Amino acid sequence: MITLERQQLVIRFPEIHPHAEARISFQRTLRIPDDGRDYPLPPGMGEFPLHHIEDYPKKLPAKWAQHGGVFMPMYQSEALWLSFGTGNHDYPIALQIAAGKINAVNAEPWQEDMQFEPQGYVVTNQQPWLDGFCIEKGKIRQFVAAPLGEGVTVEEQITGEAEFGGIQIKAWPLKADVYEEMLLNRPSFHGEYGLDMVMACMCEESAPMDMGLGMGGSMKQEVYDDEFRPKDWDTNVSSRCYVHLLNSISYAQVTGHLPPRQPYEAADYAAAGLPWFDYYSDQASIDGSEVLKNLKTWKDFQGEKKEQSVNIEPKTVIHLEGKSGTGRPVSQGDHF
Repeated sequence: MITLERQQLVIRFPEIHPHAEARISFQRTLRIPDDGRDYPLPPGMGEFPLHHIEDYPKKLPAKWAQHGGVFMPMYQSEALWLSFGTGNHDYPIALQIAAGKINAVNAEPWQEDMQFEPQGYVVTNQQPWLDGFCIEKGKIRQFVAAPLGEGVTVEEQITGEAEFGGIQIKAWPLKADVYEEMLLNRPSFHGEYGLDMVMACMCEESAPMDMGLGMGGSMKQEVYDDEFRPKDWDTNVSSRCYVHLLNSISYAQVTGHLPPRQPYEAADYAAAGLPWFDYYSDQASIDGSEVLKNLKTWKDFQGEKKEQSVNIEPKTVIHLEGKSGTGRPVSQGDHF
């Protein structure tokens, strides 16, 4: 069961165990430069607002109603990251995260079953956040919003079609007996985390309502190898949700509310001397996808005229360690 609570997706499997819960928030963030360098983790700048599709049936594309789920506003070329929380009990939940039904971890098409080889999911008590597409060990390409139909999204580059867009999520719980055994050896497992997801943007005067995810700049981030065995997961039980991306230009027309303010750019953040983040865990990480590594980025499509070339130097990098349970800071208001 997946519900929308306080701008977060809350996943629960009460039929498996009363502690089986995970939370996903979608964080606004800086769009890092696509200049050949690998940047530290940018901060979260507040959650994207989420809405039920069924609350606005006449103002949204008809196919959205068929898919169901929720939607959130994003400016064109805005960046995001997903934040994963485990509730109060650290119950592991496996999450398949896809963009346009292309798996963000291994580049495989959407699968109804868990993909163990190559691994096609993250685990909530092991992976604190996901900022982009896993292109190689220790490196991702940032999630960046792009209009469907212009060939920019990862979906279009891999399939040649602009069919789905948005973000797709499917969750599986750990078996209850494995969890109970885990509690007996809790020091060997990671503590509770928070994970955030964000996109960076350059607003256009007119743009399609429906969007997907393309690739932005390169960032240092591990996607961790699952510590559990395939047989530890209850693959007979699952929940899924479709997260549609609505161009912020259309947000007021659809909802009657003003869209979030346009995101800050990395140059503004750096000029203010605010910190970046680096996360360390001794857990093994996966290799990433050669398919994703060879795709074009937003910059490749926009060219130098639209992609600002600004020298950004992250002067203050705060180091976070997994076993400390320290979360990645998220802003509750303006940074400047």
